[in-house]
Amino acid sequence: MPADLPRLKPRREGPRPGTGIVHLGLGAFFRAHGALYVAEAMAVSGSDWGIVGVSLKRPDQRDRLAPQDFAYTALELAPGGEVPRIVDVLAGVLVAPEDPEAVVALMAAPATRIVTLTVTEKGYCHEPATGRLSLTHPDIAADLADPARPASALGFLVRALARRRDAGIKPFTVLTCDNLPHNGAMLRGLVLELAERIDPALSAWIAAEGRFPSTMVDRIVPATSPADLDHVARLIGCRDESPVLHEPFRQWVIEDDFVGGDRPDLGASGAELVADVAPYELMKLRCLNGTHSSLAYLGYLAGHETIADTVSDPAFSAFLDHLWADEILPGLTPPPGVDLAAYAARLKERYANPAIRHRTWQIAMDGSQKLPQRILGQLEEGLAAGRPMSGLILAVAAWMTYVGGTDLSGNPIDVRDPMSERLRALCDAAEGSAAKVAALLALREIFPASLAGNTAFRTRLVEAHAGLAGRGARTMVEACHA
Repeated sequence: MPADLPRLKPRREGPRPGTGIVHLGLGAFFRAHGALYVAEAMAVSGSDWGIVGVSLKRPDQRDRLAPQDFAYTALELAPGGEVPRIVDVLAGVLVAPEDPEAVVALMAAPATRIVTLTVTEKGYCHEPATGRLSLTHPDIAADLADPARPASALGFLVRALARRRDAGIKPFTVLTCDNLPHNGAMLRGLVLELAERIDPALSAWIAAEGRFPSTMVDRIVPATSPADLDHVARLIGCRDESPVLHEPFRQWVIEDDFVGGDRPDLGASGAELVADVAPYELMKLRCLNGTHSSLAYLGYLAGHETIADTVSDPAFSAFLDHLWADEILPGLTPPPGVDLAAYAARLKERYANPAIRHRTWQIAMDGSQKLPQRILGQLEEGLAAGRPMSGLILAVAAWMTYVGGTDLSGNPIDVRDPMSERLRALCDAAEGSAAKVAALLALREIFPASLAGNTAFRTRLVEAHAGLAGRGARTMVEACHA
């Protein structure tokens, strides 16, 4: 990156808006999605909805953004060209392990009316197969041992809500923006479960007064590389150490259930405020996230670096069409006014966008937390309904191959997953496809007993796993839609 370029600075007119939102887990997705909606809502309707981000683990994000006064570039990557914009909605970034009290105090402040989260599936410290709190999770154990010094996102929510209750302040709305089924209801259950173990009266107050709207979020946001930093610098004429890249498409569907009705005018910026998010959520989780994960594992094993590379392969393009037409769409009820076939066709166009370098390896991260929501639920439903489900069974077999830590050519895989060591140990200790499949199906944190005990499913999964090892990923993908 050219050393003589100045550092990016905000381009605001007038004073910075006051803080109304605290966001836990300030990664690229929220800065390329929710933060833009909030910034645009304030531009239309005003009010103090500035955002303070909270990094729950490391100071990296704060250290990159602070010298820029927390401004950053959002670069839209369209097939026909790129559009940069400078975003100035962040008022600051706190690092939770450095000063947990500062985070709790900000969340407990009366001006904070919403706390949003993008902490990924693993950040909810739950068991994906059951949706219950994982009491063995180190952060939850720490929260229970010392509630005054939270470690998890759930711990911060419970502690800050306790302080508001004690001060006679109404709760903030808790707005999750992660890809989980019934995400608001699930988060509410986890918060109440943790609060019950700390203070049953607090749990009752949160249950009565709190609001946890469900949401559906959608935008493809690839990871930012060092080369991207140089490219953005050339585009905007200054150095930005923390830009975000994103596709043109975006969608945010929100259950309109906020404490006291207090929220930004998100409808003015294109968000959809609805009474029931569930049909949108299920459509997106299965059509997009389910196929994204399927393409990630199978595409990686076939040697494809990105999703765009994968769907440009005719075998995978036909496989994707098969997944939607034969396995996924027949099990969905469309949201009002939505044509599911047209929705899937639009998704395919988005996947094929050559400007989006969304790596299969990146999407493959944390599969133990993603599979139950993205694939296993619809797989079990489809089998019960008599649909073939061969593509999703192959996707599960590909995940089982991937977490073994070695690809089909014998090369090591850098598996990023909270259960990676355990998954690798189970695979290493088992000889042959039948034994490996049995060992992984026994993980109740991932596979429900009803699915793992389905003899026909297990038999077909073993065949798919052995087929990947013997025939290769592309050949197996072709066989699914032959």
